[in-house]
Amino acid sequence: MDYKKLAEMLFPDITKSMAYYEEIVFPSRELSTGAKVTRLAPSPTGFIHLGNLYGAFVDERLAHQSNGIFILRIEDTDEKRKVEGAVKLIISSLAYFNLMFDEGASIDGEVGNYGPYFQSNRGEIYQTVAKYLVEIGRAYPCFCTEEELGEIRKQQIAANVNTGYYGKWARDRDLSLEEVQANLQNNISFVLRLRSMGNEDSTFEIDDAIRGQLSLPVNYQDVVILKTNGIPTYHFAHVVDDHLMRVTHVVRGEEWLSTLPIHYELFKTLGWELPVYCHTAHLMKIDNGVKRKLSKRKDPELGLEYYMKLGYHPAAVREYLLTILNSNFEEWRIKNPDSSTDAFQFALNKMSNSGALFDLDKLNDISKNVLLKIPVEEIYDFLLKWAEEYKKDIVNPLTYHKDAVLKLLSIGRDSAKPRKDLIYCEQIFDFISYFFDDYFQIVDKYPKNIEDEEAKKLLKAYLDTYNHSDDQNQWFDKIRAIAAVNGYAEKPKDYKKNPQMYKGHVGDVSTVIRIAVIGRSSSPDVWELQQIMGEEKVRRRIQNLL
Repeated sequence: MDYKKLAEMLFPDITKSMAYYEEIVFPSRELSTGAKVTRLAPSPTGFIHLGNLYGAFVDERLAHQSNGIFILRIEDTDEKRKVEGAVKLIISSLAYFNLMFDEGASIDGEVGNYGPYFQSNRGEIYQTVAKYLVEIGRAYPCFCTEEELGEIRKQQIAANVNTGYYGKWARDRDLSLEEVQANLQNNISFVLRLRSMGNEDSTFEIDDAIRGQLSLPVNYQDVVILKTNGIPTYHFAHVVDDHLMRVTHVVRGEEWLSTLPIHYELFKTLGWELPVYCHTAHLMKIDNGVKRKLSKRKDPELGLEYYMKLGYHPAAVREYLLTILNSNFEEWRIKNPDSSTDAFQFALNKMSNSGALFDLDKLNDISKNVLLKIPVEEIYDFLLKWAEEYKKDIVNPLTYHKDAVLKLLSIGRDSAKPRKDLIYCEQIFDFISYFFDDYFQIVDKYPKNIEDEEAKKLLKAYLDTYNHSDDQNQWFDKIRAIAAVNGYAEKPKDYKKNPQMYKGHVGDVSTVIRIAVIGRSSSPDVWELQQIMGEEKVRRRIQNLL
């Protein structure tokens, strides 16, 4: 077979050589020793998920803590899966979590010298490499129809052998030049297949940076590398791109382990150095006591939009993901409570390979601690920015009452045992919503031992004695006096000793006041909140109940 003639027959318009792309267009990068080049390569399907972010943090840490390069590449060769606006969603979602790329796709175009970074714009590059594979006898055209492939599969099942296109089942593997030419002249469409040199009984070994040394079966299938429209399959495109973009470390989910033999054979066939593969574990959750994979269908928390709509701070999400990415992160955090997460030395060998457990409750706990360390002014700015995107109706109240909101967010933060009330933006606004008349509502009931008429009696007494200029001690002394006059113990311990002597205790009285002013039975210090709200608002709220 004259493979060069076959290559010209299949790719008459491809005139550049592989050497042109390797040496002139995409030469080796000039990086410092040990610098890593990583890439995130999502498909624009309209859904970017926590797994993407999980892997992206690994990519980002590997690149940036080694003075390397972090690339965003869009794998958009599958026209059927492309969704309008998905690329913008990917870029804006990752930007929300402060993932900064050095090269690649952006909303305003592309940045970097190793593009195009959209695979759909790299067709000539893929075809150049494909032509080379034909020239060396390692790729060939296959003219089989779907029906013919289905018939081959039926025969394999009947013969009880592995299904696929390989060996004697690869019908078009050894077509002559004349047969190929005749098919082309008859406009019969074809795919281009890799001519595999593997066999079903062989294995190879490869080091995975997370899983250690792996022993895998070699690829023996003549897989498709170019579709009938000349567009590459994922297997082929990512191998070509990773090599020409000079990617050193490929981070991807463990579901891709089964395809590693194909990629290994492609790299070896092309004579290219393999990148370091890093196969991460699935994100798992505990569901009714059973550990299972996070599911797009069952678990809304898998989508990144879930965290953006609720308004989780990116620093909190980053902190949490590091706890499940590296087993020694929490120990490091205890020793370095005030250090930036960037100071933590991320390591691939500290990653789990048996399923990373995602826990939303733990994320919330971590978020409380992270937000406690962020200045209130920054939290306010973040809340306002979130509102502008997801809850426009509260932008004006937040802006008009900025000083009051800052005071509300500050309550209890500087004490010996600081309050940890803030988790994410939707919850934060709910937490302070009582301040705004348009959002104020009474959500809790009075204590069981206090009927509505009794509550009104206590509130009237409170209103009659209320003086906004009272300090905290004077204010609470008056509540004690109201409690005593109305048959309530001035101290909870007195009520506990002799419950038959009292209607309740001073805490019940203060709860009635708290509900009238704040709408809830639990809140930060009522006196402090009243000082922020102002006398007019406090009196109006109580008067409304009377």
